[in-house]
Amino acid sequence: MTTLALVVGHSEEIAPGIRELSFSRTDGGVLPAHPAGSHVVVDCGEGRRNAYSLTNPGADPREYRIAVLHKSDGAGGSGHMHSLRVGDTVTVSRPRSAFAPVSTARRHLLVAGGIGITPMLAHARDAVRWGRDVDLIYVHRPGSEAFSDELAALLGDRLAETTDEDEFGRLLDKALTGQPIGTHLYVCGPGPLLDRVLADAAAAGWPPERLHLERFVPAALDPGREFVARLARSGRDVRVPSGRSLLDALHEAGVAVPNMCRQGVCGECKVPVLAGTPLHRDEFLADDERGAAVMCCVSRSKTETLEIDL
Repeated sequence: MTTLALVVGHSEEIAPGIRELSFSRTDGGVLPAHPAGSHVVVDCGEGRRNAYSLTNPGADPREYRIAVLHKSDGAGGSGHMHSLRVGDTVTVSRPRSAFAPVSTARRHLLVAGGIGITPMLAHARDAVRWGRDVDLIYVHRPGSEAFSDELAALLGDRLAETTDEDEFGRLLDKALTGQPIGTHLYVCGPGPLLDRVLADAAAAGWPPERLHLERFVPAALDPGREFVARLARSGRDVRVPSGRSLLDALHEAGVAVPNMCRQGVCGECKVPVLAGTPLHRDEFLADDERGAAVMCCVSRSKTETLEIDL
């Protein structure tokens, strides 16, 4: 994974527990461009890395902007991110996206919960810039909203914002049943919200290829049973215990596999499968790819041995 050494140019608390940060080159030069919905992986210290959605436009950017929710348990290094100050140096990956807007979509329906608003801000900015048809439903706890003023200015009556769960349900039901064919749905937020939106969309007849999601917290997964990963190139066998990911087992065995999200959504840790049957638990691979590849960060094996092209 290619990284960039950048400097903090802006650090501000924009809502209770939410800090906005910007990173730029020391010489003020242009950074690698990115589509809306992209994220970067930031080195959070002590060996921790975490992915953060970019909120700013991606054409010839001179800074990357993110917003970080502080978590009391320090998960993902949020405490470190909130401690950063202007002038600090950070290590940041080049942007990557598995959540970009589909250019051929007839309309874009965005649904965000809580800090899940961050990629939607980039989506909204991008849609307005290119004249795309877009609507946004934003639900959050009272007093915890972020970017509301900017979103209202950008979208006007195409923004529906609420703090009430029942009202959110009514807004969602109306939006899901009132879209033209060719609308694509993008959802980001807490796991229960994602599960609800996807279930309601499926019940309303939305095809899977028009549903796009981004999780900030990995879905809870069954620990699974132990299996052996056979590395075809070296002939080594690597034991993958119950409750341990294939990715972690490989790294502990000294086998480096590129990775980013560790949630099964970005595609970075995809590895070809040569023999055995994967147990897929990702949200990246298409149905026609599932017999030939496995996402090391979340997926496991249905068979005692899984032979992979490493």
